[in-house]
Amino acid sequence: MPEVIFKQLGLIDYKEAWDFQEEIFQNTIGEKIRIRNGETDLVTKNYLLFCQHPHVFTLGKSGSEDNLLLNDSELTENNASFYKINRGGDITYHGPGQLVAYPIFDLDHFFSDIHKYLRFLEQAVIDTLLEYNIESSRVEGLTGVWIEGDTPRARKICALGVKSSRWVTMHGIGFNINSDLSYFSHIIPCGIDDKAVTSMQKELGYELDFEEVSQVLKKKLAIQFEYQYV
Repeated sequence: MPEVIFKQLGLIDYKEAWDFQEEIFQNTIGEKIRIRNGETDLVTKNYLLFCQHPHVFTLGKSGSEDNLLLNDSELTENNASFYKINRGGDITYHGPGQLVAYPIFDLDHFFSDIHKYLRFLEQAVIDTLLEYNIESSRVEGLTGVWIEGDTPRARKICALGVKSSRWVTMHGIGFNINSDLSYFSHIIPCGIDDKAVTSMQKELGYELDFEEVSQVLKKKLAIQFEYQYV
């Protein structure tokens, strides 16, 4: 059974978390190259990072800056920052009350299929929501997790954006638990302008125990990918 090292980073600046991810990501890729070249008999490690970020908007490689509806001074007024980053996808928001999960997995320990990897991440969130009697699903042709996704009332509760190289992953998911949804009005989320965004708090009508939900997702990820924490 694969092993995963779990790290809880708490509320952390986006750039600081990105740099930490990048360090692990590059080290893992370097180790894979050394293993392939017969320079070491070590085995690559897998990591799962959980955190929250201060208000920040991030734009993926395939996104358009036009989907950010704030200028520099308005970003400052909203205590928010903005980064162009190296994941796939368009623009998204992270902030307090949103659980951000960064799996840095060597998929050679699991399966070499990035689409399957995305579906597994989505399923772990879907299974977490079911624990709170929230029914959710995927939407054909779109990533993430949706509520009433096949209706005009479709609303997104979890966004996904990943990067992979040599089957090593980074970036991951933004799962709206107690998020301040007003910040999503400052972007066209993931470049989709005809669907709403929601959170567990909005759906249930009360604030969730953030740590409790985090622990449920942590467990569901381990079940979905069939690994154990070390």
